[in-house]
Amino acid sequence: MNIGIFGGTFNPVHNGHVRLLKSVMNEVSFEKVIVLPSRIPPHKQAEQLADGEDRLTMCRLAFEDIAGAEVSDWELRQSGKSYSVITLRHFRRLYPEAKFFFIMGSDMLLSFHEWYRYEEILSLASLICISRSGSDTADKMRKYAAGLKAEGGEIIILEEEPFEVSSTQIREMIKKSGDYTCYLNKNVVKYIMDKNLY
Repeated sequence: MNIGIFGGTFNPVHNGHVRLLKSVMNEVSFEKVIVLPSRIPPHKQAEQLADGEDRLTMCRLAFEDIAGAEVSDWELRQSGKSYSVITLRHFRRLYPEAKFFFIMGSDMLLSFHEWYRYEEILSLASLICISRSGSDTADKMRKYAAGLKAEGGEIIILEEEPFEVSSTQIREMIKKSGDYTCYLNKNVVKYIMDKNLY
C-alpha cells in the first residue's frame, strides 16, 4: 500500500498546497495521504505562527474535499521541533507494510542535505517534489536529486506550473489589509476572518 506524507507549517494553508497535493495524487495512486501541520518547523523561522489548533482546523477545511487525504495532529502533539525522520519512524511502525512517499516543494528538496538525519529519511520514504517557483526548474531539481539518488534515495520530480505565492506573502497581505482571498479556500478565508488571525 502506498501512503503519502505531506508535512508543512501551513501558516496558513493556501491553494498552492492543495494544488500540489492534487497533482501528486493524479500521478501516484495512494491508499491515503497524511497531512501533518508541524509543531515547530526546524528549517525555517516560525514568524507569526498561528496556534497549532488553528492551523489544524484550516488544513481540515482546505483538504476536506480531497478523497484519501487525512489531516493528522500527530506532530502537533509532540514536544520540541517537528523532525521529519521522527514522523516517518512513527508512521512506519504504524504501517510496516506500506511504501511511503514524502511530498515536498522544490524549496525543501534543494536544502534537503541540511535536514536532520536526511540519509535515514531516504531509507524510509521516496521523495516526490514539485517546483514552488519559476527559478526552481525541473532540470535544477533533477541535478540536485542526482546526488540524493547516488546515496540510495528514490526521488520523483513532477513537472507542474509553480504556484507563485507563499504563506509568508499571504500573511503580509492580511496584515496590510490586501486582498488575499483568491489564494485560499473560501472556508479558510472565513476562519481567518472569524478568528482574526495574522
